[in-house]
Amino acid sequence: MLVVVDHPLIKVHITVLRDHMTGTDEFRSRLTALTRLLAFPVLQDLDIIPMTVTTPLAQTTGYKLDKVPVLVPVLRAGLGMVEGFRDVVPNTVVSHLGMYRDHHTLKPIRYYSNFPTSYHDHPVILLDPMLATGGSAVDALDYLKQEGAQNIRVVSIISAPEGIKKVDECHPDVNVFTAQLDEGLNDLGYILPGLGDAGDRQFGTVLD
Repeated sequence: MLVVVDHPLIKVHITVLRDHMTGTDEFRSRLTALTRLLAFPVLQDLDIIPMTVTTPLAQTTGYKLDKVPVLVPVLRAGLGMVEGFRDVVPNTVVSHLGMYRDHHTLKPIRYYSNFPTSYHDHPVILLDPMLATGGSAVDALDYLKQEGAQNIRVVSIISAPEGIKKVDECHPDVNVFTAQLDEGLNDLGYILPGLGDAGDRQFGTVLD
């Protein structure tokens, strides 16, 4: 299922992220702020359990998470989405998944992973700013399910219809949360109008 998160502030942040004149520091700051807004609808169904807490005046009932989420940012662009989620859930577990796209075949190549299999029954949040062809997302979901993950959701900033369709075809049980559904892909597999390469723009590696 696709969930396009609609909020006035999200629209403002996306506009700044799209602008080719936005510098690296501003890009990272806006990406974190936008991700923080996305975190609330993504995590709204987390299970909580009651606990007793003592205030300065009395005891009362409070709550804690039953299972903390596991964040899985796709390296390197997904790293920019981690801080926003950790601002909302500070004790979140962070795994990492290293992938890159072969520019000739447009297929994903996986080169690093460290998913903690003891957390297989926890909510797993796959983070990647751009859901373009869907190849990387499908490969990542294949891997996470092979490692035992059962409750996975994908979070992107901008998605293309082609990517959404591919994820839905290969993993119909996985919900995709995005801030923007764009027009489609160009001949090189990049999202239009998009925002360019999210990794390069975060880390200042845009080539002249």
